[in-house]
Amino acid sequence: MTKTFYRIKFVSQETGVPASTLRYWEQQFSQLAPRKDGHGNRYYTEENIALIKQIKHLREDKHLSIEAVKDALNTHQPDIAKRQTALEILKRIRTELLEIRSELQ
Repeated sequence: MTKTFYRIKFVSQETGVPASTLRYWEQQFSQLAPRKDGHGNRYYTEENIALIKQIKHLREDKHLSIEAVKDALNTHQPDIAKRQTALEILKRIRTELLEIRSELQ
């Protein structure tokens, strides 16, 4: 099975996190360590992208500091991943329901 890798521009667009913030987060969170080639280009995995979404959720939705996010990831990462997945599903459902409502009006 081959792993798929994504460049920083794609990851930035996919997650809504600026590339400069992604580079900063690499310094702050040891769990976030994309591969780098000899030229310094970053290559992210699906796991990296999931972690970035978790960090973004904790920073933006929960308003946690970097230190609080580190603590949460170190002690509750499985719970955070489950909640993040549930939140994404609920957001998609909401979007679909709003579309249906607008069609009915």
